[in-house]
Amino acid sequence: MTTYRSAGVDIDAGEELVRRIKKPVRTTFTKNVLNDIGLFGAFYRADFKGYSRPVLVSSVDGVGTKLKVAVAMDRHDTVGQDLVNHCVNDILVCGAKPLYFMDYFAAGKLDPDTAEQVILGFVKACRENGCALIGGETAEMPGVYSGKDYDIAGTIVGVVDEKKILDGSKVEKGDVLIGLPSSGLHTNGFSLARKVLLDTFRLDEPFDKLGGTLGDALLAVHKSYLRSVHPLLSKYPIHALSHITGGGVEGNTMRVVPKGRTLKIDWLAWQRPTLFRLIQEAGDVPEADMRRTFNLGMGMIIIAPPKAADALLRALKKEEPVVMGEIA
Repeated sequence: MTTYRSAGVDIDAGEELVRRIKKPVRTTFTKNVLNDIGLFGAFYRADFKGYSRPVLVSSVDGVGTKLKVAVAMDRHDTVGQDLVNHCVNDILVCGAKPLYFMDYFAAGKLDPDTAEQVILGFVKACRENGCALIGGETAEMPGVYSGKDYDIAGTIVGVVDEKKILDGSKVEKGDVLIGLPSSGLHTNGFSLARKVLLDTFRLDEPFDKLGGTLGDALLAVHKSYLRSVHPLLSKYPIHALSHITGGGVEGNTMRVVPKGRTLKIDWLAWQRPTLFRLIQEAGDVPEADMRRTFNLGMGMIIIAPPKAADALLRALKKEEPVVMGEIA
């Protein structure tokens, strides 16, 4: 006799996971969430008081092969936070504030313990960003994923007033680039980092200069800049924001630079964190590849007129901002 369970899908495990996560997920709900998890769709009441012409901004992303590090270390409490914070930053650079988040979790064999850790990471980051986790999908896919491997993806929806959209159209020659430090690799460049580091070092290997093990440094949570940056958008003449992900400082920032303009970056304006130096030295990685693959210690860039630079640096003091170049 062949059953769904013998084919590799355990419905009971999925139901157990839902039972575990219902209560913590509810802690992210706002008054706008109209239903509990478990229905076929999620209901969010659109309330745009304070917006003259509200525009919804959405984004979808994953965390790439950082998941391989999480699986190898059997530590799954950070990657959920990574995903939410990455998505939050992606709409923040458009000027938007997050409303709600939805997740996708897929594995060859569902382990409720692992999935619970990941989803509690979603919950933690959603609460920190004032974002409701209103729904998601858990898929068990034997034959697609093997062993303990799994994948996650997320969709975020936020809102911005149309007149406050940041799209780079205001960027001018002479505008300064103010960099906000990253917490590490964030969620990009892990295929290269794993290839060069794990041939030489162990994930549980301690490094004094990293402040812990190599694995700890690699799993450092992708930083959210929402609370630091969003309040400044209505106070200062910020012309654009750039979230530094795959493609590096230049590749991402040029996405918000008008045609005919370019970047003049002072690559010596900040000290490159130890983890990036370790990657480059261990793999003899060319500088061009380092700049195109990694954030190199800067997770977000603010583009603003020179007259606003000093005030922004003071307002962002806790983030340890760095003037790292200008628009040419």
